[in-house]
Amino acid sequence: MTETQSLEPEEWEFWDTWMRAQRLLTRELERGLQHDCDISKAEFSVLVTLWQAAGREMRVGELAESLDWDKSRVSHQLTRMEKRGFVKRTQYGADGRRAGIGLTAEGRRAAQSAILVHGGNIRRHFLDSLTPEQASVIRAWSEQAVDRLEPHRSEAASDGAS
Repeated sequence: MTETQSLEPEEWEFWDTWMRAQRLLTRELERGLQHDCDISKAEFSVLVTLWQAAGREMRVGELAESLDWDKSRVSHQLTRMEKRGFVKRTQYGADGRRAGIGLTAEGRRAAQSAILVHGGNIRRHFLDSLTPEQASVIRAWSEQAVDRLEPHRSEAASDGAS
């Protein structure tokens, strides 16, 4: 068993700065979506996920899994987005028995606009401030963290090792 070591003061300071930077960046990106597109981060997540789906629609369960949200949260979010005219319930699958959700024309317009605006805000608040070397290091570290921490990836890796 390995002994747990506490962080040194400089490590705590680094961690606190990293967390603060993430919070501030997230806040600015969410403000941009709200101010420039009149949508929430949650709405953006749903719109983009459906935008990327085949036929701009998918099963509600697939949407929940893709967003890593519980079904109740997805259901409430979809109800709000239906009222705004962004999505519509559909019959999904060859037998048409599964509940699906698809983008309306208004939802497609909102998704396209938000993707452009959000991309510009990501560039302005994050990418433009990085050197190519910094971007490369952050990308490599992020990929390592995802590989190490994402449940589906680690489960798949351990299944293959058995």
